[in-house]
Amino acid sequence: EKYMNKILEIDLDNLVAIVQPGVINMHLQKEVAKYGLFYPPDPASMEHSSLGGNVSENAGGMRATKYGITKDYVLALRAVLPNGEIISAGKRTVKDVAGYNLAGILIASEGSLAVFSELTLKLIALPKFKKTAMGIFSSVKSAMNAVFKTLASGVTPTSMEFLDNLSILAVEHKFNTGLPINAGAILIVEVDGNLQESIDEDLKIIKHYFLEENASEFKIAKSEKEAKDIWFARKNCSQSIAMYGNLKLNEDITVPRSKLPDLLEGINEISKKYGFKIPCFGHAGDGNVHTNVMIKDKNDQDQVKKGHLAVEEIFKLTIKLGGTLSGEHGIGISKASFMNLAFSNAEMNLMRNIKKAFDPNNILNPFKMGL
Repeated sequence: EKYMNKILEIDLDNLVAIVQPGVINMHLQKEVAKYGLFYPPDPASMEHSSLGGNVSENAGGMRATKYGITKDYVLALRAVLPNGEIISAGKRTVKDVAGYNLAGILIASEGSLAVFSELTLKLIALPKFKKTAMGIFSSVKSAMNAVFKTLASGVTPTSMEFLDNLSILAVEHKFNTGLPINAGAILIVEVDGNLQESIDEDLKIIKHYFLEENASEFKIAKSEKEAKDIWFARKNCSQSIAMYGNLKLNEDITVPRSKLPDLLEGINEISKKYGFKIPCFGHAGDGNVHTNVMIKDKNDQDQVKKGHLAVEEIFKLTIKLGGTLSGEHGIGISKASFMNLAFSNAEMNLMRNIKKAFDPNNILNPFKMGL
C-alpha cells in the first residue's frame, strides 16, 4: 500500500484510467494496450517515472508532436492540501467548466501546492500501424525548415526528433552505428495511424519536404529492427556526448517551431563566443531542444562560471524568440534564479499568492521555482 502504485480502474466505456500516483508510466501503457487502448505521454524516463511525478512536472516526450503532453490527458485528480484537507479537481467527463480549473493549476506545480492521491487519465485508441524514417541534411537550418514545412502541410508525425553534427559524431564515436559523420543534422520521424495507406501517404509528403530542403538521403525502416536501429542514435545521445567534457550543463528550452533555425544559429554563436562545444538534440516537432554546454573539466571553476554565463545567454535568446525556460524538466531549484527572465513581477507575485493560498506555511517543496 505504501507505494500507492495500483491501477484502480480502466473504464472501457469512457476511455479513462483511474490510478494511484505511484503507478509507473510504462506499467499503465502496457496494461491499457491489452484492451487496444493508448496512454500517449512518453517521457524518456517512462520505464521508471511515476504518473504522479509526470503530472507534477507536466512531462512530455517524443510523441508530443502529435499527441501532446501530460496535461492533455489529465481529466481529474484528488489531492491532499498541506492542512490535511482532501480536494477533488476536475471530473471523469470530457467537458467540465464549473469553477476554476484547479487541476490545471496543480499540473506542473512541481509538488509545491498539494500531494496527489488519485489521478483520472484520458485514454485513446491504440493506432494499428506505425513506421519510422530518417532524413540526412547538410545543415541544421535545412532540417529545421523541413520540420515546420512538413507540419504546416497538415501532416502530423507522432514524433520528429533531431541530432546536430556534434551529437551525431558523439553517438558514432561511442557506438559505431554507421551514421554519416559529415551530416549537419539528422531528422528521425515516426508516423502512425489505423490505415497503412494513410501512413504511406504521410511518408510521401514528408519525403517531398525533406528533399525540397536538400536531404541527401531519406530512409524508411523496413522492419521493427531497422526502426530500432534508427531510434538507437537518438536515445543514446545523452550518454554519448560525455566525450566532450565531464560536466554537462543540460537545459531543455523550447521555442515556437518556426524559431528553431534562429535558436540553433544563436546557440552556435554562443558556443563560439565562450569556446564550449554545445551539442543539441531533441524534439524538433514541438520546438523543444536539449542543449548541452559541455565543460571539459568540472574542477576548473573559471570554466564552470563561464559555462553558467553561456547558459544564461541561451535562456535570454530563448525568451527573446518567444520561448520558455523549460519544456520538460521543470524549474525546480536549479533554474529558479532565471524565473525573473521569463516572468514579470506581477506574474511572479500572482504565483506566490497562489502558493500561499494552497500552502500558507510553505511546507511543500519550499523555494522551488523561486516562489
